[in-house]
Amino acid sequence: MAGFRKFLLQGNLVDIAVAFIIATAFGRVVTTFTAWLTDLLPDAMDDVFSDRTYFGAFMNSVIAFVILAAIVYFLVVTPYTKAKERFFPDAPAGPSEVELLTQIRDSLATR
Repeated sequence: MAGFRKFLLQGNLVDIAVAFIIATAFGRVVTTFTAWLTDLLPDAMDDVFSDRTYFGAFMNSVIAFVILAAIVYFLVVTPYTKAKERFFPDAPAGPSEVELLTQIRDSLATR
C-alpha cells in the first residue's frame, strides 16, 4: 500500500488529471465563444443579446467552467497538497548556491 501511495502522491498523476479536466472544460468555453462570435459576424447590425445568438450558451459555459475549477481545486488539489505534505515532507534545505560558492572560493584561496 505504501508503494501505491508513493505512486499517487509523488508522481504527476494528479497534476495530469487536473490539467485534463480543466482543459476539457476550457475547450467547451472556447467552443461556445467561437459559436457566439461566428453568429455575430453576419448579423453585426442586429441586437447582440437577441434570442438568436449563442451568448447565453457562452455565459453558461463560462459559469460552468468556474464552478468546475472551484470543485476541482477544493476537492482534489487542496486535499492532494495536504496529503503530499503529510506523507512526504520537504527535505531540510541545504546551503544556498551563494554559500556553496563562498565555501569553494575560500577553499581555493587557502590552497
